[in-house]
Amino acid sequence: MVLVDPVQDDYSVPWPPNRPLTRDDLDRIPDDGHRYELIDGLLIMSPAPSPLHQRAVAALYRLLFAACPPELDVLFAPLDVVLAPDTVIQPDLLVAHRDDFTERDLPGPPLLAVEVLSPSTKRVDLMLKWSRLEAAGCGSYWVVDPDTPSLIAWEMRDGAYAQVAKVTGDEVARMHTPYDVTVVPADLIL
Repeated sequence: MVLVDPVQDDYSVPWPPNRPLTRDDLDRIPDDGHRYELIDGLLIMSPAPSPLHQRAVAALYRLLFAACPPELDVLFAPLDVVLAPDTVIQPDLLVAHRDDFTERDLPGPPLLAVEVLSPSTKRVDLMLKWSRLEAAGCGSYWVVDPDTPSLIAWEMRDGAYAQVAKVTGDEVARMHTPYDVTVVPADLIL
């Protein structure tokens, strides 16, 4: 992951380098195959994920998709989630009401955002994205570490995240928000 500070870095960019970036600036970045996100105006570029990461994302998608009610959708990155004009993220997986999507993005927080940790994104996922999703009112946030394997899940309670699950290996997490699904971290990396 590369953090790019447009105010500090001296290089040619398609936007004025003296202010935080916005969604409009993000739209001007050429489609070069990289995954770009904005958090509080700071541009974040993530490298391609590892096969282990992708296996965990695929296994979680299958679990979530199989249990998903028809009025909801389970989608995976890249898909923009616009939390603010200066914050556009792409969770590895998300669940939201079908009617909440536009042709372009999800203009607001999902019901569930899921990140599968990579060494290069761990701090962003556990700190920056956690904080921004909480502030935006995302109902649930899950973080999976495929190296352990483990799952930590938070749910919105009285305007703040409360941890509702922390399991490793063969332990079972029975999640109920946004709908019932059972997750066993060891099963995600087979």
